[in-house]
Amino acid sequence: MFRVGVVVSLLVAFCLACAATAQAQSVVWAVGDGADDSDEARFLASQIIADDPDRFLYLGDVYPEGTAEDFRLGYEPVYGPLKPITWPTPGNHEWVNRRTGYYPYWRPRVTKPFYRVKIAGWEVYSLNSETRTDKRSPQVKWLKKQLARTTGTCRLAFFHRPRYSPGSNHGDDPAMAGLWNALKGRTRLVLNAHDHIMARMKRRDGISEYISGAGGDTLYTTSPDPRVLFAADPQQGALRMTLARGRATLEFRAATGLVLDRSSVRCKPLKRAPRRR
Repeated sequence: MFRVGVVVSLLVAFCLACAATAQAQSVVWAVGDGADDSDEARFLASQIIADDPDRFLYLGDVYPEGTAEDFRLGYEPVYGPLKPITWPTPGNHEWVNRRTGYYPYWRPRVTKPFYRVKIAGWEVYSLNSETRTDKRSPQVKWLKKQLARTTGTCRLAFFHRPRYSPGSNHGDDPAMAGLWNALKGRTRLVLNAHDHIMARMKRRDGISEYISGAGGDTLYTTSPDPRVLFAADPQQGALRMTLARGRATLEFRAATGLVLDRSSVRCKPLKRAPRRR
């Protein structure tokens, strides 16, 4: 009986450890430029939904103009099933009509143009590329204040327009320098869309940047760029991540489920910053 009791105790401890491990990591998908109600967008979304992710990051653009009708006809049929676990950021297509489209659709989950959430030991920042991003802007001032609260680098920021991109249609956006400069040295991952491509950039300023904008039926190409570690074009797909304390694994997957690129990053776990005296 003693031995049986020991075995049962060990099994219970093992199961509890497994449960704790499962809770300590999260599967997160990220993609943008896919809310166009095309067959291609629906197929990709079905693959993401079938994976049963813990969180979904929508990287912006609801077509054609982000009106209430566009959300109803373009977004809801595609990514609507993921709404309860979605954290969005606005793209250029929906920002103009944000008061009738973006905010009503996401309320009460999202009521601010930029915000912070926590996922599996990571601070995740939804930033807004469609409003002021200069160093004197309210957004950058808020971001710097938030970043100063903790030390470490286990942070992920996502916003629509990329600071650096090999995309042949948009490419680099110097207007995003204010966000990038605030994040550098404090943030490990940055995710963007806007260019309808999948690309992984070389680490820069301590940041690994991923562009996941190949969610819809209109795809772009990339230009030769020595800063690029991976690019797939023109091919539809999305970014799948597993976030855990101190690390993340990332995969670009085609709509068929094929893994096109696999990478991993490590980061310094976050700790409360010491108070200034």
